Amino acid sequence: MRTLLVLTGLLLIAAPVAADMTPAPPQSRMPPAPSAEQEYGRGVAATKAKEWSVAAAAFTKAVEMKPAYAEAWNGLGYALRNQGKYPESIKAYDEALRLRPNYPEALEYLGEAYVKMGRLDEARRVLERLKPLDASMARELSETIAKGK
Repeated sequence: MRTLLVLTGLLLIAAPVAADMTPAPPQSRMPPAPSAEQEYGRGVAATKAKEWSVAAAAFTKAVEMKPAYAEAWNGLGYALRNQGKYPESIKAYDEALRLRPNYPEALEYLGEAYVKMGRLDEARRVLERLKPLDASMARELSETIAKGK
């Protein structure tokens, strides 16, 4: 009986030690996936370097991860416009403006895309929306429209 008590006592002492010796679950060696904000930052950096396809890819990933990211939609439109992909850029600007209707940068860039496509009447309508929001950007778009005649 005494042996049984000693063995039981030893088991009670050893049980927590054994529980601590269980192997930890394997940790992933993969770095965490970048966030939409990190992809946006990558797109901004590529834009500054005028690496338009890299910028477009980064902004595309950002909007896939966060569809309501107006700034990323605007960045995507800008990168696409600088690649001469005007219809696609207009769709991106339209989405940025759907999310933020009074987004001055998106309006200016949308107007510039319309000028590049020879759609001056649409550019002028965009200019009218831009004027009360940002006089400086409106002036830039007005000059772009004047050169596009």
